[in-house]
Amino acid sequence: MAKILVIEDEAGVRDSIVDILNAEDFIVDSAVNGEEGLRQIREFHPDLVICDIMMPVLDGYGVLEQVRQTPDLVTLPFVFLSAKAERNDFRSGMDLGANDYLTKPFTYDDLLRMIRTRLAAQGAVEDKNQQQLSALRSSISTALPRELGGPMREVLSLANTLIEQADTLEPEQVVTLAKAIQRNAQRSARLTQNVMLFAKLDRLKPNQTPAEVLRHQRTDRADEVIATIAQTLAADYLRDDDLELALEPLSVPMSEAQLRKVCEELIDNAFKFSAVGTPIKVFGSHADGQVTFYVIDYGQGMTADQIARVGAYLQFEPEAETSGTGLGLTIAKRLVELHQGEVLIESIPGQQTIVRVALPD
Repeated sequence: MAKILVIEDEAGVRDSIVDILNAEDFIVDSAVNGEEGLRQIREFHPDLVICDIMMPVLDGYGVLEQVRQTPDLVTLPFVFLSAKAERNDFRSGMDLGANDYLTKPFTYDDLLRMIRTRLAAQGAVEDKNQQQLSALRSSISTALPRELGGPMREVLSLANTLIEQADTLEPEQVVTLAKAIQRNAQRSARLTQNVMLFAKLDRLKPNQTPAEVLRHQRTDRADEVIATIAQTLAADYLRDDDLELALEPLSVPMSEAQLRKVCEELIDNAFKFSAVGTPIKVFGSHADGQVTFYVIDYGQGMTADQIARVGAYLQFEPEAETSGTGLGLTIAKRLVELHQGEVLIESIPGQQTIVRVALPD
């Protein structure tokens, strides 16, 4: 049964609501002011909060503001309960992210109708998320064999060539074959690592200790890290001349390992999904308490639907000219979000893709 938290300083009103909800078999807890309510939200983990506005210690607006600033509570259904019915009070609550507003006095039916409506809406959102995760699992099970099979077949073919022709190959030819084997082996290893990292990130919630630890790490001279990654990838793709760098001195609230992972995935995608001879632009700056860097390519691009499904952690279309599991972009997005940043994508199919990463200073 759904868990509901009632935050109300008037004992009579609070007890009445609790009695009604208990009679309807909801799991109910209550708090007498906003500060206590915030503690109960963290400990009780309610499915819905009913909160008075005018309270001592911390009012309802203050509670909602802190709730919406907490990543894992952004979608928590939150309903204001107040005797104040002026239009500006409704507007203030909605601007802060309230889902509904119940004005005192209210009837038994008003209360239950509002609760059922809010819970049904939240249930629909959660069902959609589960459907998207299920689709992701299906996509990965289809894409992984293809993505792993290609480089492994190439490794075997190159290794056989090396074995069969070892006596006739020149030293530089041996080196060329060895490098090709290494590149394909690294590609397979990276994909395997991404699958394991995705599984770890998918279980990690923003309020858990590992996520909090991540946010207290920092990389100074992040511009040098980004530039090195971009130059290394350009060399791997034999596209040194395509790379354009313009990076101001940057410091980001992210460990170097996490920053490297984000940049590797985004810049690798830019090279992978664009043709030789087209530019790859990487530039970044710092302004107004925010660090921003961009990765721009002029290649395959994505449709609006594909961009939306990246947000839902789904892969690109398997029939695309160049495809993949989509895990790299998903991992980059999740890592940035764990550091309270955002990844925005703008794209014109067949022309251009712009990926913008913004992190707090």
